[in-house]
Amino acid sequence: MALNRREFLGSALFAQAGRSKPNVLVILADDLGYGDLGSQGSKDIRTPNIDALSKAGMRFDNFYANCPVCSPTRAALLSGRYPELVGVPGVIRKQPDQNWGYLSPKATLVPAVMKRAGYTTGIVGKWHLGYNGANTPNERGFDEFRGMRGDMLRSYTTHVGNGDTEVDMWRNREHIDPKGHATDLFTTWTMELIEGWSRGAKPFFLYLAFNAPHAPIEPPQEWLDKVKHPDEKRRKLIALIEHLDDSIGKVIAALKKSGQYENTLIIFTSDNGGDCPVAADNGPWRGCKQEMYEGGLRVPACAVWPGRIAPDSRTEQIALSMDLSPTIAEAGGATFPDKLDGSSLLPILTGKATALPARDLFWTRREGGNPYMAKTIHAMRRGDWKLIHNTPFQAMELYNLKDDPYEKVDLAKKNPRVFNEMAAALRRHIQRGGAVPWQAPE
Repeated sequence: MALNRREFLGSALFAQAGRSKPNVLVILADDLGYGDLGSQGSKDIRTPNIDALSKAGMRFDNFYANCPVCSPTRAALLSGRYPELVGVPGVIRKQPDQNWGYLSPKATLVPAVMKRAGYTTGIVGKWHLGYNGANTPNERGFDEFRGMRGDMLRSYTTHVGNGDTEVDMWRNREHIDPKGHATDLFTTWTMELIEGWSRGAKPFFLYLAFNAPHAPIEPPQEWLDKVKHPDEKRRKLIALIEHLDDSIGKVIAALKKSGQYENTLIIFTSDNGGDCPVAADNGPWRGCKQEMYEGGLRVPACAVWPGRIAPDSRTEQIALSMDLSPTIAEAGGATFPDKLDGSSLLPILTGKATALPARDLFWTRREGGNPYMAKTIHAMRRGDWKLIHNTPFQAMELYNLKDDPYEKVDLAKKNPRVFNEMAAALRRHIQRGGAVPWQAPE
């Protein structure tokens, strides 16, 4: 007979006694839309492996990326801080005139924290937090790095990086030129690490950052051939996501085969909302990647930990990418030396709490080009209220997400008290970010 949630949490499976430190596997998709999974209601995409993860643990119904674009969210996920407070308010790029972030050397990242707690640490896939010097993965706490340093690939098969004239693939500090589709390479490398680490005495922290389904939308031909859809653009994206899902299934199978699945905390999410120009689906939410509306920020998320997190459970707790670092650290018995902006979600995941204390939440993005002119856009959430500045050159907007979850009715003029109070809080937050450099020193 299946246990209900209360019985499960009180069962012997949930006991701590004698349990070794857990492995931790974080799987991050790139530009995966809120509605582009079967478990999120998609009718045209088959994602049985990610859906199974969602059923095996706890699904978050209100999970947000820390930014509607790549680098800031990754900085927040790994540091537990608001990204602008570690020097990454915008996308880190190799071209100086297009670069809007520099990961602070003072920032402590979760791999370094986990190493001090006795963990082996690794990253496979997309780093996107620095190209050289002190801001490459091996210098920021990762024992093993296999993947790409940059923001995107011009091709999943040639692996030439955006803005580069050479292949952007690395094995630790060695430049390599592997053959194959990037998603397949990242999957194989992850499986190799899992198998190798299974013979060691240390637990592992592994950050698997796929670059799929980020543009260019380039699925393997055999996966494209499986998809029938009248919209060719959507057809290609479906194939790329289904290929990603199959790859995640292989990684989970490798964990099980190596005997490590039962003692592994697995977290799955995306770095921002889906990219609408490539036919992504952000569910019912307004907006897309790059925007501060819900469609740019809300992302799928779930966590699995057999015997610790009740299967087929859900939470409405509002959480951000930056909450993952303190969660991982607490699960591994590690401690950050710094005061974090994120909060551990472990009490929510293990059923010891149903909600975290109320807190204001902030989002920042800096970008260049004529639409942004190196200025920032922002959003803030306080309870059901959301203040948003979606472009630098338009008025700020105010929405009540309880009454208007799809952000249709701007209440800025009708609720001046709420608007002014939140605007003042946002200005104070912006001042905090202003104290942190976001360009490398000359």
